[in-house]
Amino acid sequence: MDPSASSGERVLVLDAGSSSLHITLFGGDDTQIASRDAERPPGPETTEELRGFLATVPTPSAVGHRLVHGGPSLTEHTLIDGAVRALLEESAPLAPLHMPSALAVVDAAGELLPEVPHVACFDTAFHTELPAAAYQYAVPEQWRVQYGLRRYGFHGLSYSWSLARTAEVLGRPAGTLHLVIAHLGGGCSACAVRNGRSVDTTMGLTPLEGLVMSRRSGSIDPGALVWLQRQHGLSAREIEETLHRHSGLLGLSGTSGDTRDLVRARAKGDASAQSALAAFVHSCCRGIGAMAASLDRLDALVFTGEIGEDQPEVREEICMRLPVLGVHGGLSIPSERELREDRARRIDAPGTDVPVLVVATGETQQIAEETRRALIRR
Repeated sequence: MDPSASSGERVLVLDAGSSSLHITLFGGDDTQIASRDAERPPGPETTEELRGFLATVPTPSAVGHRLVHGGPSLTEHTLIDGAVRALLEESAPLAPLHMPSALAVVDAAGELLPEVPHVACFDTAFHTELPAAAYQYAVPEQWRVQYGLRRYGFHGLSYSWSLARTAEVLGRPAGTLHLVIAHLGGGCSACAVRNGRSVDTTMGLTPLEGLVMSRRSGSIDPGALVWLQRQHGLSAREIEETLHRHSGLLGLSGTSGDTRDLVRARAKGDASAQSALAAFVHSCCRGIGAMAASLDRLDALVFTGEIGEDQPEVREEICMRLPVLGVHGGLSIPSERELREDRARRIDAPGTDVPVLVVATGETQQIAEETRRALIRR
């Protein structure tokens, strides 16, 4: 396909979460034509939800789907055909909260737009070239080879977007940068980027490992899980449900997994909110420090994601604890309008050693870009 033809195509982006569906149509110049957030989680009603949206907009030339996990076989953004659809099904157990919903959207969109190319865009693709030292777990060969137990990493679409925006702000080629990027949202992770490539990340086989998250636990001693089964009779299903939906900030505070709620509650003297936020900040600092250890230098610390973008208190508290990395507090707070217009801004105080940036969340735009690239390659 001629790249110039691809660049003019309207791309429908379908970003399915475990309880949400974000629908966006982009024009050929990447302007947003229309968008809608579905009121119900993806499921049997998704076909009608999409049908209603498509009735109000020009017909898209391509559809880009966000898929959290590509599994061991799907390592780059790719056109969806029967074989790819089967591989997506195989990888679904690796992200049980996200993949079933996303696959329901893939099937609904395929039914409504059968003549339009559909592209799977993977959060794992950015981490495809992780070195073995970073992706291997210290377990027997049978587990690693036969079972495929390894670290995959996630939030890759967000990291790709943030890397490009950071390069623009710093005026340097992306391929020369050594960064730690922290994606802080409902799911939270950090990534070490060396010369434009992911070389380490905090999430693992699934999106459950790593930092404390909104409702997910993050890393926990694996021995604790065996102990819960043996000593307290918890089933694998009970443990999975609790770690994915009832832990993290929600589990620590007992009231909310939303940092905005917790910051307000802390200001009113809520000790549980204070404790939850302290644990979250500690987890983020630990993860950022670990990622920095995989770099030769730190050219910038970058925040993105809903919390990273919208919660200046969290950014400030994290940076105040990282002077060992040349990062300091005293950050400026860009307005929502400024950040959306510029897409990324440097927020560190003048004279600091290491730049600190905040990048407006751009996974949807990145999916549109990757969809167009996949069409060029076909």
